Formats: sequence, structure tokens, C-alpha cells
Amino acid sequence: MSDPAYEAISKAKRQRDSGNVKGAVDTLENYLRTDPHNVKPRLLLAQYAYYDLKDEDYGNLQIDVILDLEPENIEALKASVTLLQKNKKNNKLTAERFDKLLSVAPSADLFNSYAKFLKMQMLDFVKAGEYYEKAITADPKRYEYHQNYAVLLLNDLKDYAKAKTELEKVMELTPGNLSVKKNYDLLMQKKFDKNGNLKKKKKFGII
Repeated sequence: MSDPAYEAISKAKRQRDSGNVKGAVDTLENYLRTDPHNVKPRLLLAQYAYYDLKDEDYGNLQIDVILDLEPENIEALKASVTLLQKNKKNNKLTAERFDKLLSVAPSADLFNSYAKFLKMQMLDFVKAGEYYEKAITADPKRYEYHQNYAVLLLNDLKDYAKAKTELEKVMELTPGNLSVKKNYDLLMQKKFDKNGNLKKKKKFGII
């Protein structure tokens, strides 16, 4: 027995792959008129709307419909935070969607993504650090997590001792990484003494 949703999705993919994006969108829209509660073709429609038509509003609309139908749909939530966080005007909704996603599908990669959002969009550096630590705890061998955390520690939190530890871990996981070694050497030169101890801050005042 044929599956109309599967057939519509397959047809739309063939159309899109051949360069007929409008035809693919029309195919999905026509199918959804007959089966508006089917989230799979709607998710594909959101993808085509956003990435091919460059219609952010229409793409977000499709995802909103899916999340009205299935509030814990993991794929829709992932798509939503990916799309929404590109614009700071969406920060409140993006944070809400991240919270939902973190409750239903926590993972090291999601912790890392949330930390990036907190740093870049919310400017909440302390909380971003907490989530980089969660990512590292969940998957300590992913050098990207240590590297991202090191950048936050160096540039925003100014915690040079922790940054040193994270850069050392990146070098351990990526032997021969000259860029990280250069940054590490610069950190050691500027912030640590010859014995490897953090230099004390100079105090200025009236004598």
C-alpha cells in the first residue's frame, strides 16, 4: 500500500535536487492541504523555505505549526533554535526553545550549542561557561568544546588559570596544532611567571 506522505516527500526531494525548488515547495504545500497534521513533510517544507527560498518568516512559520502539534518534536526544536538564534530579536523565544530541547534531548553537542548562544547572543558569559563544562563532562575527548571554553575564559571571563588547563587539553587532543600552541605560549608569556604560576595583579594606589 502506498504512503502518500512518503510519495510527496520523495517527489519534492527529486524536484529540489533537479533545481526545481518552486515545484518542490508546491508539492509539499499541496500535500499538506490534505494532511495538515503530518509533521515530516512540513519540516521538509520549512527546510526548503529557509535554505532555498531564503524566506526566514515562512520557514519559522512551518516550524511553529509543528511545535503547536508536537511541542517536544526534537527535529523541529533543533531546527528552530538553529534558525531563530541568528537574530537577537528572537532571543527570548530561542532561549525557551533551547530549554525545551535541553529537557527532552540533552547531549554534549546541545550543551555546546547552547553555550555559544549564551555567549554570542545573550552575553551571559558565566552561564555559557557552565554549559561548556557540561559539554566537556559529557564528551571530554571533543577538542572543540575545550577550545570554545578556552576562548571564553581568555576573552570574557579572564580566568587565565582555567584557560591554561583547557588549552593544554586541546594540545593533548590535537598534537601539532600550531595555532593553539601559539596562543598557549602567548598566554604563558603574558600571564604566568617563569615557574608557571599566575602573575599577581599589580595594585595601584596613592602612596
